[in-house]
Amino acid sequence: MNIAIIGSGYVGLTTGTCFAELGNNVICADIDKEKVENLRKAIMPIYEPGLKELLERNIREKRLEFTTDIKKAVSSAEVIFICVGTPPKESGEADLSYVENVADEIAKTISSYKVIVEKSTVPVETGEKVMETIRANNRNKVEFDVVSNPEFLREGSAVSDFMNPDRIVIGANSKKAREMMEKLYKPLNAPILFTDIKSAELIKHASNSFLAAKISFINAVANICELTGADVEKVAEGMGLDKRIGKQFLNAGIGYGGSCFPKDVDAFVKLAEKKGYNFELLKAVQKINKLQRNLFIKKIEDALWNIKNKTIGILGLAFKPNTDDMREAPSLDIISALQREGAKIKAYDPEAAEKSSKIFGNIEYCNDPYEAAKDSDALVILTEWSEFKELDLKKVKSLMRNSLVIDGRNIYNKSEMEKLGFKYISVGR
Repeated sequence: MNIAIIGSGYVGLTTGTCFAELGNNVICADIDKEKVENLRKAIMPIYEPGLKELLERNIREKRLEFTTDIKKAVSSAEVIFICVGTPPKESGEADLSYVENVADEIAKTISSYKVIVEKSTVPVETGEKVMETIRANNRNKVEFDVVSNPEFLREGSAVSDFMNPDRIVIGANSKKAREMMEKLYKPLNAPILFTDIKSAELIKHASNSFLAAKISFINAVANICELTGADVEKVAEGMGLDKRIGKQFLNAGIGYGGSCFPKDVDAFVKLAEKKGYNFELLKAVQKINKLQRNLFIKKIEDALWNIKNKTIGILGLAFKPNTDDMREAPSLDIISALQREGAKIKAYDPEAAEKSSKIFGNIEYCNDPYEAAKDSDALVILTEWSEFKELDLKKVKSLMRNSLVIDGRNIYNKSEMEKLGFKYISVGR
């Protein structure tokens, strides 16, 4: 099929590249000229394992191209995916101005039947607004359908998530649109759930908010474990063996971050408020997530006694491993708090240093974890990259000024760290 992807950010680039890999002809459009020029040369704007290789192959085989001309992309496509950003406003509501602008542009361009797909994460009832916008500006008065097809791509495993989905959700009001979407996704041989548009829109926000709630719940339990002397990892293991609960997202730590969970929980709370419902459960999830970072900062303060003029090595800057995404990363709050108290920060992250340097110009970026540990008064773990789990810990200890490790991700065995002579502080253990 001929597909247009409007917006070549994280979701759009992954979606477009993977659809091309399935044999479709894909045009990705973006208003950022520099990004488009780079993508034509397979220069990636993001780090995502496996994506660059797929992009290079599909450009070479002429199934994938990039343009700044939205009209060109739209006119040749049978299915048009809207993948533009929906950043939060100061109020917490999603900013849908980019979605509206794209809908307006599509309406003025289409001259034959199109399926127009909401792929961006949007609040319920956005589909109605998109339909109204296209209907009002549909110069050629052609038939079209709007579909909601939320994405469930995890940063760090997005290619695998696209190619091996748990489910595909398609909200459509017409048989013709459902059939076209079913044909498009048929090669994945995955379960497809057909719903109305509003239900599909709600599935995305409800899913992310539920996962965020699991994270905040286990972090609250971790705080109880610290107060009582229990081990949160054993508690989580016991909970996770219950099939009704499951073990995923029961890892205690410093809270969730990234571009999805904080934004989507905020937007869901605001949507509920607009409709007259006080979503107190999600407000508590937000509060616990913020508190978890503050409690971790206090762990560092208590362990070092005085922060001023101390050298602190930071391992991990991205909000999670296998990505360079710094959006809403816990490291932002934690490093800022330490700097306000006068700490000298040395940091290492396998992929996120470049993006971090645009935020923190006043920290020392290291070439490897051992350099971050050297002469540090404390080593703080903020992202659970696999390479951190494989460090030569005896070497780390020999390099540090003080053998203090404060682990926000519980990546090390507590008893082994203590046997090696570290003062080891973790979360809920």
